Amino acid sequence: MTDPAASNSPEEIDPEGDDVLAAEDDDVSVHLDDLAPFVHPAEADFASFLDFYRIRWQYEPRSFPLRWRDGRIAEMFTPDFYLPERDVFVELTTMKQSLVTRKNRKIRRLRELYPNVNVMLVDRKAFHEILGRFGYGSVDITSLRQEDIDRILLSSSEIQQRVVDLGNEISIDYAGESLVLVGLLKGVTFFLADLARAVTRPLAIDFLSVKAPLQSPDGITIERHLDIDIRGRHVVLVEDIVNTGLTMDFVLDYLRSQQPASIAVCALLDRVERRIAPVDVGYVGFRIPNDYVVGYGLDHHELYRNLPFICVLKREAYEQHHTSDAELTGNLESIARS
Repeated sequence: MTDPAASNSPEEIDPEGDDVLAAEDDDVSVHLDDLAPFVHPAEADFASFLDFYRIRWQYEPRSFPLRWRDGRIAEMFTPDFYLPERDVFVELTTMKQSLVTRKNRKIRRLRELYPNVNVMLVDRKAFHEILGRFGYGSVDITSLRQEDIDRILLSSSEIQQRVVDLGNEISIDYAGESLVLVGLLKGVTFFLADLARAVTRPLAIDFLSVKAPLQSPDGITIERHLDIDIRGRHVVLVEDIVNTGLTMDFVLDYLRSQQPASIAVCALLDRVERRIAPVDVGYVGFRIPNDYVVGYGLDHHELYRNLPFICVLKREAYEQHHTSDAELTGNLESIARS
């Protein structure tokens, strides 16, 4: 028999009419605007679904020979999508039993010939099963209706990769040194935990919390002080989101009074356009527009902190709680903070 792995010529055509597209580079993402119309409307729907959740995909990037006759390919299978972040091919199907049976047969044959290839058969009702492979299924997000989400700003994989990159940057900059990571409670907890695991230098962790002007008649005040003596130590202040910089400036003054050897700021999100106080944020995960975001530690009335992604809420979704104009200027617990 011909070696299956040697029969992947991009010029071959599936006998059932599926064109073979040569797209072997896993780093290339394909999006709706770059494509001719899909063969079936369900494919366009699935592509839109993936784009909404910021899941990278490729459309029909590879065909797999399944059967040969007289040394020539007699049958091929071209899965509809490839999701490079999870190295899985996806074949869409309807609920029509004859079609499901035929596609299941092809998938079984593919798995026999190519045991290292991951492939799954998905119908329209099971689109959300895909999310479990990308971290979205790790929490119950049913209370956050999709119609309340304007868009997914950052996917779980995007966040985790950037956190790893930040950890590497910090580790290189503080080579030969030990650190104290100081988190500003409480939206920073998820980010701080992941960042600490990504830093390869010896480190200690401590926390501060502040009362924002809306919570304290005396303006910004320290609510929880440090437990660790940071005198003579290298400190990285870790924050979930930097907005006006007013509270960040206040906290930095407080930390400088403790006489550390150095202070740097690491923020997952930075809204530069809202800056009032000129604070220096040395390590920035993502610069974002002035949108109302939740997830990965950021909340709306203490909800959605444990979402693994960061999304933008529609205005009507957060205004329905009758929040005040002051509260709408930023996320809860981040108002006038950072």
